Amino acid sequence: MVGDHCNLSGDRPVLSQNPKTGLSCKMVLQAVGKVLRKSKGKPNGKKPVPEEKKLYLEPEYTKLRITDFEFKELVMLPREIDLNEWLASNTTTFFHHINLQYSTISEFCTGESCQTMAVCNTQYYWYDERGKKIKCTAPQYVDFVMSSVQKLVTDEDVFPTKYGKEFPNSFESLVKKICKYLFHVLAHIYSSHFKETLALELHGHLNTLYTHFILFIREFNLVDPKETTIMDDLTEILCSSGSGSSSNGSGNSSAGAQNHVKER
Repeated sequence: MVGDHCNLSGDRPVLSQNPKTGLSCKMVLQAVGKVLRKSKGKPNGKKPVPEEKKLYLEPEYTKLRITDFEFKELVMLPREIDLNEWLASNTTTFFHHINLQYSTISEFCTGESCQTMAVCNTQYYWYDERGKKIKCTAPQYVDFVMSSVQKLVTDEDVFPTKYGKEFPNSFESLVKKICKYLFHVLAHIYSSHFKETLALELHGHLNTLYTHFILFIREFNLVDPKETTIMDDLTEILCSSGSGSSSNGSGNSSAGAQNHVKER
């Protein structure tokens, strides 16, 4: 079912309005320019590093959250709650929140600015129902993701909401596929649109959403760790029980390991 491209009309529409009302595109671009100028380092005579500095790893930005709630406790399965019900409820909620977070920068994620669905040095392809590999722009990829997930979470046979209706045998595998694609969207926002998110002052929301989502998929083993390795440096900082300073080393090694473009 994943791979279908459908209209997102109905009970759960895609939210496309910018939550920072009154902030024009021009103002955002001006703010991004300031961030870029601020992030430029002084020349040190060394050979430039091919990979662009990851602004989202800067301590002044990673420390910001909208809540200090203990998410490790929040994601745990409550007693007397059915596992599938818990997975369904959380997956649907994450879909809406990630969709909303992406909508805040969607006007900057265009076919011209994001010609491929890239995250750091990894390029993702979409696969249709027949398994055909499709190279597409980032906005096209995200649209495929949101459309297919929208279709799944509103399908009563897949995500039942009526009492007594059973979940399908394939439910867990579908949830895993949904979470993998939602991770790609979050990672793309960090990798390609963190400057815009910063200019909109929404990085605290993004950090909180990412932390909650990662701890959830870890708790129930919903995404292969190899799939999320690309963002391990950020994950270590945001999700570690220790301080950010103790995770900087692993972040650098992760970045150094990704020295060529990968395809998935």
